[in-house]
Amino acid sequence: MSFTLHGLGVSAGIAIGRAHLISQATLEVAHLTLAPRQVDKEIARFDAAVDAVRKEFLALKENAEHAPPELSAFIDVHLMFLADSELSAKPREIIRERRCNAEWALVQQMEYLVAQFDQFEDVYLRERKFDVVQVVERVVKELLGHPARASFKAGKAAREEALIIVAHDLSPADTIAFKDQRFAAFITDVGGATSHTSILARSMAIPAVLGLENGRALIRDGEQLIVDGMRGIVIVNPDVRVLEEYRLRMEQIELEKSKLRQLKNSPTQTLDGEAIALHANIELPGDVADALDGGAEGVGLFRTEFLFLNRGDMPDEEEQFEAYKKVVKGMGGRPVTIRTFDLGADKDLHPEASSRVKTNPALGRRAIRLSLSEPRMFQIQLRAILRASRFGPVKLLIPMLAHAHEIDQTLAAVEQAKSSLRGEKIAFDEQIPVGGMIEIPAAALAIGLFLRRLDFLSIGTNDLIQYTLAIDRSDEQVAALYDPLHPAVLMLLAHTLSSAEKVGIPVSVCGEMAGDPKLTRLLLGMGLRIFSMHPSQILKVKSRILKSDLSELTSAVRRLLRLEEPAKLRDALEKLNA
Repeated sequence: MSFTLHGLGVSAGIAIGRAHLISQATLEVAHLTLAPRQVDKEIARFDAAVDAVRKEFLALKENAEHAPPELSAFIDVHLMFLADSELSAKPREIIRERRCNAEWALVQQMEYLVAQFDQFEDVYLRERKFDVVQVVERVVKELLGHPARASFKAGKAAREEALIIVAHDLSPADTIAFKDQRFAAFITDVGGATSHTSILARSMAIPAVLGLENGRALIRDGEQLIVDGMRGIVIVNPDVRVLEEYRLRMEQIELEKSKLRQLKNSPTQTLDGEAIALHANIELPGDVADALDGGAEGVGLFRTEFLFLNRGDMPDEEEQFEAYKKVVKGMGGRPVTIRTFDLGADKDLHPEASSRVKTNPALGRRAIRLSLSEPRMFQIQLRAILRASRFGPVKLLIPMLAHAHEIDQTLAAVEQAKSSLRGEKIAFDEQIPVGGMIEIPAAALAIGLFLRRLDFLSIGTNDLIQYTLAIDRSDEQVAALYDPLHPAVLMLLAHTLSSAEKVGIPVSVCGEMAGDPKLTRLLLGMGLRIFSMHPSQILKVKSRILKSDLSELTSAVRRLLRLEEPAKLRDALEKLNA
């Protein structure tokens, strides 16, 4: 019987193949009460399991030598989670205090940590809860005597066709185990656009659909599947007509990819000769290779949050400096914009802060607010970024600005960091540009305050839309109301771009809108000249730019921006893209 499942398409493309189901570990463990004399032995059993999993991760990392760099980076994240006291020490306390078995203590601590991660405003950080679950899952399997060894045994029929991995979730370790096998796509029940599975799928150019909820339970091993990573659908046992239609689409996609690759080294300019800059958003130093392969002319947004994923403390200056330097040197003289960490109010650096009431982390002490309230921590990051600036052109980007005094305090902090480096005779770029994120409506409306103080601006459309429309884009109950084409959003964008143009301050857009080819001409007509996006989208956007004439777009977009009715606005956008 043929049927269709709907999920989240996180890596575009189409795959046709046979389902290969990955076994799903259960974290439903028994709760046993121990005699006092058994407690020390149980703690020793827990320690042995943690040590065994640590050795397994190290061995897997060695095997990842020829795998995409993201795999090794995620194994490092899992190793750090495993070493963190919240997973390696807290369960020992629970075992001793409650005289319970190690499996139950570990799962209780995991549930507590997952609840903490669920409060994060930042989607990327929130989805790190899946990493916590996967680490715990491997330790529990070790405790139960079933070590987590990913297996890949396909039958003869499956070996003759492309294989599609079907799982509840996939860990980086699982992916490494499959790196030498031929598989065409990922399908998982959980995960989102910034989960490690989606990042890995995009880095490997493999279609992926996540968040199917019950896909693994409904799909049988060996069934034929179509995975449409663009539309976020999975067709199980497709009929002949649908199969032929998708095979034709696959051929068209491959032809289109081939054409796009030919654009990689051509100048990015409109038909009337206007140069446009196309930059990449990256999250890990290993993303540099993808950025360059995609044709990026620079890094428009380097999110530094990955350094903080598993910890409640600050990575030291040297660790940060090495990460930033690796990206700057890797880009070979192309500009790199490094954003100071954008952590939420729900991730405090001090354990005693966990009792604070945070009714709405999205509106709390996050991003630059957190940095300014932790001056020592901020100085460490600023010094590391400044030190990296001697290796290539670096710009410093400040997130979530809303007030003039935040900019003034930030600039004072930058000068303090410069002064300390001068005193130590450490080289850095004295003229490093400092810019601000425009992602709060107040910042867009009072744009003059920022233009007088900063060297450049970057519009974070994801948060700007979210705050403008009061929509949590990760909440499926209201996600349909998240609308980049809402007249209020377009007004804020147009106002920011035109105001900056008048005073000669460069502006980029680094949110999802920048990487959507359907919006490329709209943004060009609004005055945008610097786009920053996921590397996989660069050539698609470039193709639109090369076929656009700014002299025609500007007047057409000016008329479009006068429209307020959604239907009329979308009709005008279709004509713009025709």
